[in-house]
Amino acid sequence: MLDRLRQPVEQSQAAWSRFVDLYSPLLFSWGRQVGLADTDAVDLVQDVFAILVQKMPTFVYDRHGSFRAWLKTVTHNKWRENQRRAAAHRETDAPVPDLPAPNSESFWDGEYRQHVINQALRVMETDFEPKTWQACWQLVVEGRPAAEVAAELSLSVGTIYAAKCRVLARLRQELAGLLD
Repeated sequence: MLDRLRQPVEQSQAAWSRFVDLYSPLLFSWGRQVGLADTDAVDLVQDVFAILVQKMPTFVYDRHGSFRAWLKTVTHNKWRENQRRAAAHRETDAPVPDLPAPNSESFWDGEYRQHVINQALRVMETDFEPKTWQACWQLVVEGRPAAEVAAELSLSVGTIYAAKCRVLARLRQELAGLLD
């Protein structure tokens, strides 16, 4: 996905749409967790995406680096900038303090990963035939035996395992570089 986002916007609209679907709820949730009102959290999400649209064409993913850490930095910096701007409008004569980043390490370390996986699964579901999706979901997420799933969906056990492989391969492909 990161490679597709580096292409000109005209060629990468589908990738951007998927990326926005994947990350908007995460960034909004982070904004709400640091105390922003809904409208301010929406503004933060839009501001972060405006930066990403500018930066992604030249972004080079470092396999030893972390997209998550970079996104966190971009989000924190935009939040700080917005906080300083709001403080400056409230008290024009008072110095604007250097605001510390919110204590949100657990969000970026735990919730980020879970959210991105869940959101990717939600977005990807429409990319597969319903039976293929159900076969994988029931086998992997629900932990049901392949023979039971096969009987319920009127498919062979081999087809159930093939569905699992196809969906999980696609999930790995979609999330490459995003989970570090």
